[in-house]
Amino acid sequence: MKVVIAEKPDQAIKLAAPFSFTKNDGYLMVKPNTTFPNGAVITWAIGHLCELKSPEEYHSTWKKWDKHTLPMVPNRFEYKVTRSKLKQFNIIKNLLKRAEVQEIIIAGDAGREGELIIRTIIKQCGVSIPMKRLWISSLTQASVMKGFSSLLTEEDTRHIYFEALSRACADWLIGINSSRIYTILLKERGIQDVFSIGRVQTPTLALIVKREHEIANFKPEDFWEVEAQFDFFGQSIKAKWHKKNETRIFNEKQANAVAEFCKDKNSIISDVKKERKEYQPPFLFNLSALQATANKTLKLSPQKTLDVLQKLYLKGNISYPRSDSQYLTIEEATVLPTVLSRLKDIDKYENLLPPPNASIINNKRYVNEKKVTDHHAIIPTEQIPDLTKLSSEETKIYDLIVRQVISAFYNNAIFNYTTIHILVDSRATFIAKGKEQIEEGWKKVINNPHSQSDGGDQILPIIEKNTKGTVTKVNLKKGQTKPPKRYTEGNLITLMKTAGKHLDDTELENVLAKTEGLGTEATRAGIINLLKNRNYININKNQTIATAKGMLLIEALGDSILASPSMTAKWEQRLSEIGEGSASPRNFIEQVKKLSQNIVENAQQLSNSWSFTNIPIETVGSKQKKSKFSKKKISLGKCKMCNGSILDFGTFYGCTNYKKSDCKFTISKKILGKTISQANIKKLLKTGETNVIKNFKKDDKTFDAIVLWSDRDKKIAFKYMK
Repeated sequence: MKVVIAEKPDQAIKLAAPFSFTKNDGYLMVKPNTTFPNGAVITWAIGHLCELKSPEEYHSTWKKWDKHTLPMVPNRFEYKVTRSKLKQFNIIKNLLKRAEVQEIIIAGDAGREGELIIRTIIKQCGVSIPMKRLWISSLTQASVMKGFSSLLTEEDTRHIYFEALSRACADWLIGINSSRIYTILLKERGIQDVFSIGRVQTPTLALIVKREHEIANFKPEDFWEVEAQFDFFGQSIKAKWHKKNETRIFNEKQANAVAEFCKDKNSIISDVKKERKEYQPPFLFNLSALQATANKTLKLSPQKTLDVLQKLYLKGNISYPRSDSQYLTIEEATVLPTVLSRLKDIDKYENLLPPPNASIINNKRYVNEKKVTDHHAIIPTEQIPDLTKLSSEETKIYDLIVRQVISAFYNNAIFNYTTIHILVDSRATFIAKGKEQIEEGWKKVINNPHSQSDGGDQILPIIEKNTKGTVTKVNLKKGQTKPPKRYTEGNLITLMKTAGKHLDDTELENVLAKTEGLGTEATRAGIINLLKNRNYININKNQTIATAKGMLLIEALGDSILASPSMTAKWEQRLSEIGEGSASPRNFIEQVKKLSQNIVENAQQLSNSWSFTNIPIETVGSKQKKSKFSKKKISLGKCKMCNGSILDFGTFYGCTNYKKSDCKFTISKKILGKTISQANIKKLLKTGETNVIKNFKKDDKTFDAIVLWSDRDKKIAFKYMK
């Protein structure tokens, strides 16, 4: 018998869908069929079932935050089962221990992280059974059946497991040691807060803080623009004064002089330039591009976009969403015409299909097997959804993907651009720009492409050089230079993707360009959320703003490698080599261990020069008046797991023994869109259940329920009300 281990429950259901199966507690039993002659068991993880051990689990002396114990470097990294997920782990372990199990099929998401999750579980189970790898890019039944019929060998993906494991261990070393040393040193300066530092989150924060400094140091300047209306034998043209491609005048007297000079003067067309430009359809979406577009056009956060994409993927409507590629292989390109023919039955696409071009197989802008990495671009599958059964956000994201694909089958958009130069009284030069659409092309599909700009849209008359006219009106417009804009969450995703551009080292810049920049397609949204949760940034009207805490950390780091993308560039180069099997994971970790030592030593040297004169330190940590940890907390009741006291920690309710005895009792303050009040928590702790809470929301449906505490499962449950 074979055991298939998926990454998530919904994924397991999709893998079992082509077969006859029965449901059991924690797994699905597939009946014998042509693919599995002896039947199969399909079980699942719940994301990361296992996690790297915390410092104190290696050495008891590492529990206390003391700079004399740094750096903390385990002799051997070890994983443990996450306590809240122990039940599912034991189900998997018992399945793998069965005598009739002859093969394990790794069926996590087809990428490095999915490889790490499933292999770590297998290793923790302590079994030695032959393994194979299911590697698919969509969860349609056809894709699943094809994947099971062409499984990869365990050796085919072993190196990407080593790559993911090396990344996790290295991030543990740098993150824990750097977070502790800077927290301790800042505490010595009277700053009572915890400062989380990470290989990806901190360089990203540094870019945001840099923009804050640019805004703060910006000095606005007044400027004036001279606009004139011209008449050329009944044909009207509006134009701006310009000199050396600059239309702004930064001296008010000079601007007034130009305006006065031009009034009622004669003019002549000194030059007419016409240029035809063609705009190719946009590239297909990878995750970063789609997150940036959804943030710009729909105002969805990158994390929300990823969540919606995951739902569409699990429903089988789109291909794997965490892709970093914008290209297809010939195989996917061959299927797309069938997908488009089915999309034609949807009203909103009826007038767009069939497209002008029947195929894109020979178009290297979209079909390039050499540029397809683990996965191809995000595209709709042949499993077309009923849009009426999708949520509003699912429909909008699906529409973005569909239109991006349809546009690839359209022709270029073509415009004529005209630039007219006008000379006033042989001295002052004015310029007018306009455009004319020649062919709509792909713009019929995507009306507001986020990455294209067509310039001015004034419709200019057909006019010849040397045509004479007069100035009929002159306006003087005052303006002011503006500081650079803060990054949106969509900008941040793109910024992290292209982080190499912020390096002075060309070689390292090229490394980041070849890899994935800061973070991966799957982790960037989570990094932004982490920065929010750590109180390093705030999001206001889709603008990212560095907090005093974020500014303080970057100021403390100074020129440390921790705040620069350069460390990630070097790491990604080596990790990529590990994934290809050409570099040693052991040597890489040894280098990171040495780096941990250097970081601790450098931090102590840097701390001698800290001043923080321009940062409101009083707003950071426990000194902050509005800090959720600054007020004395009142016990809400006794812990259901250890009899300790339960307190309100702002976003969750937790036990005071979380440090003393590692008690894991926590209840989120917000569950399925509803805030759980202190009164209800008190009642739950006393009686085992809350009052009836109305309008929980799940999958766009609402329900009323009582929240219960399950002593057996050590977690909350729902008692649904009719």
